[in-house]
Amino acid sequence: MQAWRTISLWMDQLEEPLCVRPALDQDLEVDVCIIGAGYTGLWTAYYLKRQAPQLNVAVIDANIAGYGASGRNGGWLMGNLLGEDRMLATLSPQQSRASTDLLHDIPNEVHSVLQREGIDCDYRKGGVLYCAARYPEQERSLRAYLDDLYRQGMNEDDYRWLGPEALNGQLRVSNAYGAIFSPHVATLQPAKLVRGLARAVERLGVPIYENTPAIDWRTGEVRTPQATIRSQWIVPAVEGYAASLPPLGRHQLPVQSLLVATEPLPESTWAQIGLDQGQAFSEGSRQVTYGQRTADNRLVFGARGGYRFGGRLREDFSLTDSEIALRRYLFGDLFPQLKDVRITHSWGGNLGMARRFHPHMLCDRQRGIALSGGYGGEGVGATNLGGRTLAALILGQHNALTAQPWVYDNRPLSSLASWPPEPCRWLGYNAIIRSFVHEDQTLAQPGSAPWRRRLASTLADFIEGFMR
Repeated sequence: MQAWRTISLWMDQLEEPLCVRPALDQDLEVDVCIIGAGYTGLWTAYYLKRQAPQLNVAVIDANIAGYGASGRNGGWLMGNLLGEDRMLATLSPQQSRASTDLLHDIPNEVHSVLQREGIDCDYRKGGVLYCAARYPEQERSLRAYLDDLYRQGMNEDDYRWLGPEALNGQLRVSNAYGAIFSPHVATLQPAKLVRGLARAVERLGVPIYENTPAIDWRTGEVRTPQATIRSQWIVPAVEGYAASLPPLGRHQLPVQSLLVATEPLPESTWAQIGLDQGQAFSEGSRQVTYGQRTADNRLVFGARGGYRFGGRLREDFSLTDSEIALRRYLFGDLFPQLKDVRITHSWGGNLGMARRFHPHMLCDRQRGIALSGGYGGEGVGATNLGGRTLAALILGQHNALTAQPWVYDNRPLSSLASWPPEPCRWLGYNAIIRSFVHEDQTLAQPGSAPWRRRLASTLADFIEGFMR
């Protein structure tokens, strides 16, 4: 289907025909019903069937596998979890290190599955470069962040500072002050991963019903337009589409992240830039930028998007001229040789943001509900951890996966923190974003008065505090 090719560069690159799987047209009775054929739903199905082949598991999706954020993201497979520093602060040093090792191993776990299942998704574990560039305040904030990491028990094997010369050996950005390098990140082609994972799940005996939205759900039952599914367990794996399944929308906001991709760049240009090991990279502003060099030598670059009043989903991701221009400006500042490069693809996606920016993996045993979400922008890796954890919870296991501070075992959905009502959500989120934009514009302006720079950063620090 040509329409689905336009979802993102990643979907456009797929060589397979995007044929729609049949919709569910008759009632079902299963052990586990998973709503959503994205990463979380598919990883959950995969680990359930690997460990308990006798389980009857079914997956439904309102569109096709990978239609949501799983087919639209920036392709960073991170060994991290959003807000992990605050959650691990409650643990002993030994427990914290064990939890950190569990997170850092996520890319390796995914790689083992790719090899086992024969999924080719351009996986490259080149690490990540968090760069200080464009203005000196970025170096100060990144060095402070590195100090915090070391206080949490990390060491130079996990994160280390690279001066400008060492950074240039991997990535050459304009006006570089240095970077934090971590080896615990890989890059990949997201759509190839989600589509390959869907096929692997089907080989294990899990049917996937596409064009089958859940129009209502309650304990033990999911209704679709043409059928009803009765199930002992329900896994609503909808992340950025939580508002479509009340009351999940109270606990996760749909926010957008927006990306662009250049035309394939010649080797001579990449020789000037670097990134020859599949490294991910960002720069240290609060715009939350992220980029990678694709397997076919494009630059993919994204930055934080927005939030719509009332938690309305964004359906049209045809980026406006101003949205594209902002991302061109940001990567053009880093790579002046690309200021006029042709952009061939632009797109975005809805992702889920939990209250206090704490991801969660919850099991409500009384109601037979298991869910994982609130990943923010780190979902490619966090979904794998979430799928493994939900499988362990459903199977009644007690292990390292289920003992983490982000796991809510035998807790009701209402135990998750709720977002405030409108208009507080919209006003708060947009105040945060505007303070970040104002800070970046002020600090990136050469010769701006020191007091203006301090004021912009102090304001952004203060407003960022409300995110926690």
